[in-house]
Amino acid sequence: MLALNEQREAVGAGAGRARAQVDLCDVRHKFAGGEFLFRPLNATLLPGQRYALTGASGSGKSTLLSILAGWLDPSEGTVLRHGLQSIGWVFQNPHGSARRSVVDHVVLPLLATGASRRHAETQARLVLEAFQLAHRADDAFSVLSGGEAQRLMLARAVASSPDLLLVDEPTAQLDMRTAETVNTALQLVSAGGSIVVVATHDERTADACDQTIALSE
Repeated sequence: MLALNEQREAVGAGAGRARAQVDLCDVRHKFAGGEFLFRPLNATLLPGQRYALTGASGSGKSTLLSILAGWLDPSEGTVLRHGLQSIGWVFQNPHGSARRSVVDHVVLPLLATGASRRHAETQARLVLEAFQLAHRADDAFSVLSGGEAQRLMLARAVASSPDLLLVDEPTAQLDMRTAETVNTALQLVSAGGSIVVVATHDERTADACDQTIALSE
C-alpha cells in the first residue's frame, strides 16, 4: 500500500497552509428546554491526531461534531479555529451516486480545485490505492460493500485535503474485519496531516484513536 502522505503530496495537500489547530474552551451545549448534554470541554485538537468522541446515545457526540464544524454555536464556551481552511465530514451512512464510478467520486473534488480531468483521475487512482480500493475504481458505487463505501467516502475526503475531518460512527454495523479496514483508513488520514475526530460507540475504534474525549461516564 502506498503511504497516504505520498498521496497527499502528489495532490499538493497542505502546500502553503498554516498549521491547523482547534481549541475548545469550556464548551458545552443544551437545546431549548433541555439539560446540558455534556460537561464543559477543554481540549486542543492537533494535526496528525485521531480523537474519539465516546458516550452513550444522546450524550451529544453528533452535536459536538456540528459545533466543531461551525454549523452550531455552543450554548456556552468558545471554539477557536487556527489555520483551519477546510472541513470534511463523513456521515454514518455513506452516501454516493449509485451509478457513478468509484474513481469519479474521488475525481470530482479534485476537479473543483481546477485540476485537469487527466491529472485528477491519475491522483484519484493513487488515493484509491492507499485505501485498498484500486481494484474497484471503475465499478459503480452501488456494488460496493458497506466497508468499501465507507473507505470511499474517506478517500474522497482526503482528496479534498481537509484540515479537519469529522467522522460519525464509521464502523457502526460493520463486521470486525471490515471495521479494521476503516480504522486503518482513519489512521492514514491522520498520518496525512488532518485533525481527525471520530464519534463512535465502537470500543475498537476508540482504542485505535490517539486520544479519547468522553462525553459521558
